[in-house]
Amino acid sequence: MIRLIFLLPILLCLGWYYFLRVNGVPLKQGKRGFIYILAFSTLVLGFFVLMIHLTNPG
Repeated sequence: MIRLIFLLPILLCLGWYYFLRVNGVPLKQGKRGFIYILAFSTLVLGFFVLMIHLTNPG
């Protein structure tokens, strides 16, 4: 599952892009959403990396 964690930001960004297009919002206005998605994904990835390092016995 950890190998597929890189799909999280891609899928979230695609979903956000679709949401913006359906509602007629320009990408420039929705840029903050992309930034939030990437920041959240970075935090999730960092958490998993930290847990792997803390729980790896050797």
